[in-house]
Amino acid sequence: MIEQPATRTAPLRLLADQAFSRTAGAPLVGGNAVRLLKDAAENFPAWLDAIRGAERSIFFESYIIREDATGREFRDALLARARAGVRVRVLHDWLGSPGKVLSGFWRPLLAAGASVRVFNPPRFDSPLGWLSRDHRKSICVDGRVAFVSGLCVADAWLGDPASGKEAWRDTGIEIRGPGVADVERAFAQVWAATGVQLGNDELTDPAAIPPAGDVLLRVVASAPATAGLMRLDQLIASIARVRLWLTDAYFVPVAAYVQALCAASKDGVDVRLLVPGASDIPVVSLVSRMSYRPLLEAGVRVFEWNGTMLHAKTAVADGRWARVGSTNLNLASFIGNYELDVAVEDAGFAIAMERQYRDDLRHATEIVLQRRRRSLRPVPNQVDKTRPRRAPSGSAGRVAAGAVRLGSAVGTAITRPRELLHQDGRIMGGAAAVLVVLAAAGIAWPKSIAWPLAAIALWFAFAFSIRAWRGRRDARRSPRNDS
Repeated sequence: MIEQPATRTAPLRLLADQAFSRTAGAPLVGGNAVRLLKDAAENFPAWLDAIRGAERSIFFESYIIREDATGREFRDALLARARAGVRVRVLHDWLGSPGKVLSGFWRPLLAAGASVRVFNPPRFDSPLGWLSRDHRKSICVDGRVAFVSGLCVADAWLGDPASGKEAWRDTGIEIRGPGVADVERAFAQVWAATGVQLGNDELTDPAAIPPAGDVLLRVVASAPATAGLMRLDQLIASIARVRLWLTDAYFVPVAAYVQALCAASKDGVDVRLLVPGASDIPVVSLVSRMSYRPLLEAGVRVFEWNGTMLHAKTAVADGRWARVGSTNLNLASFIGNYELDVAVEDAGFAIAMERQYRDDLRHATEIVLQRRRRSLRPVPNQVDKTRPRRAPSGSAGRVAAGAVRLGSAVGTAITRPRELLHQDGRIMGGAAAVLVVLAAAGIAWPKSIAWPLAAIALWFAFAFSIRAWRGRRDARRSPRNDS
């Protein structure tokens, strides 16, 4: 008897589900409805509508919450619900949103009975603890709707048309259905990391959430040192058969991930990477361009965004699988931070993501190899011939971004050839200049080098001493096991 195709496929599907679940540390959840939201123009209104309609609980988590018009609008929306008796929990990162407690920004919300937690403020006994950040962006309301995205709460995401500042390009999703419970539990994970546990009555039972659609998804809640999303993305790169299209804001990939993308491209997969043309952190653009060559030589197509800032972190593969969230393709996101992404296994959603990706490429410039000179240059974009706008990051950031552009594109429109042959050399030259300055300072003013090093050494010594004392204290307090 000939086995039917459906019968043959079922075991393979089960094995694939098992591989994805173990790799990402996230089970596949069905019965969801997922809506794709583009930029702040679609995300912020949806967030505010959900918050203003909250009846029971709001979990609000963001890496950056600026004390500007956008930040105040969201704070005041949360304040109104807290005063109405809704349980409001706000979580923000200390490094992303410094000074919020001292400024009194949250004081009205706290007075209304809300809880605000700050993730990982500096600690004297942990000199390198600041390296781990809460980079997640999520909102959960009443256990009925959740939002996961790359957007933070700040005016930059809206832009300022009056002054010619474009909105930042970013992507988010709205989830309804049982998957909302997984987003709530991801919030509870970081809330607990700040030293306080959410009550069991605050989290929604997944079984109590009725199906809202037929979309399958995984909520990938990465924690420091787990690298769940990196493993998942490598797995997707390994099994993609037709196309794999990626968007990333701060592309500084590890070698293993570059190899996975190159291997897929050499095997005939249409691999594309869209990154910012001008970053709010200019040095990231320089380092990103150092990664272009092996990708291009393997056939990966690389595009640079022409607008102010591309901040989205997305992927779509084979018109069946897509990812949206907070994780950037770099070591800090992969293994250093708390990150949150949603992997959606649905053809309709993947098609919408592909459609959006094609539209984004109309506003980007492709980088290609010049085979004769082995250098890189942008290819003229026949659809969009605009020059890139620099991303705002304060006056120093704008000057630095302008310097980067000056070295490669002065007087040249973005759609004309722009040589990138000496990108690596400029970085090495800059590093050499910094080292020369440090060496000269050490020779001329030895104390300018010795005293900071001594202070750092003392800080580590005190931190280690505190931890050693705590370890001995805990050992004395714990009962001995003589058996």
